[in-house]
This record gives sequence, structure tokens and C-alpha cells, in this order.
Amino acid sequence: MRRRAAISFIITMTATALVLSGCGIADSRSPLPLPDFMRAKAADPPPLEQPPDVRRVVREKLDQVFVAQSNPQNVQVTEARHELRGLGWYACVKADLTSATGKPLGEETYRISINSGVIIDRRRALPEDNCTAESYQPI
Repeated sequence: MRRRAAISFIITMTATALVLSGCGIADSRSPLPLPDFMRAKAADPPPLEQPPDVRRVVREKLDQVFVAQSNPQNVQVTEARHELRGLGWYACVKADLTSATGKPLGEETYRISINSGVIIDRRRALPEDNCTAESYQPI
């Protein structure tokens, strides 16, 4: 008789555990037809940070945008634009540059990525960056 009670207890506990573990998959993206009050709420996206002061960031970290030997002159920047993906910002920076041999290279334009007020990436601007259509201000 005791053995039947023990087996019955184990079966009941196992069934209860299986039923309760199913509740964990009822999140906001679950295909199960559950009422809204039983679904876990989707996390809110983090708040968007304030646009950085691009003029100050570039002025303070000019060496992160241009090589020092290029002797950047007439440096100009655009306003910060929000990245389409992610939480960061981007801006366009242009300047008149000189080669290492002292020969003028002309005006070059770069696209910089800024996150938390820090330049995290820079690359030469591509046509799809629309840097030519932007308005610039000197730093």
C-alpha cells in the first residue's frame, strides 16, 4: 500500500512540474492562444540618449577622425543623426587634407559613429551616407 502511495505521489509531482514549466514559455511572442494577462510583457526598449555635441567631440578627438600627418584644415561637421539600428548616433565630418609627402589631397569626408559621447568608428563616407546633402558647420 505504501508503495502505491509513493508511486502516486511521484506521478502527481511530475505532472505538476510539467504543467508549471509550461507557464514559462507563455511570453509575449508565444504562439499559444493565451489571454494577455497570462503573457509576460515585452521589455521596453532602453531610452534614447541625447544627441551628442558633434562639434565638441570632433574638436577634442580630431586624431580619432584624421591622421595627424594629414594636417586637417577647414574641419566641418554635420548634426548628429540617430543610427537606424541600435542606440548610437552618426555624423559626417569633412576637411581639407594633406598627404604625408605634403601634397594637397583636397577635401575628404568621413562618417563617424558616436555612442555615449565617444567616437567608436570612422570610415570614409559612401554615397548612401548622404553626406553631400548635409549642411556643415565649422568646429
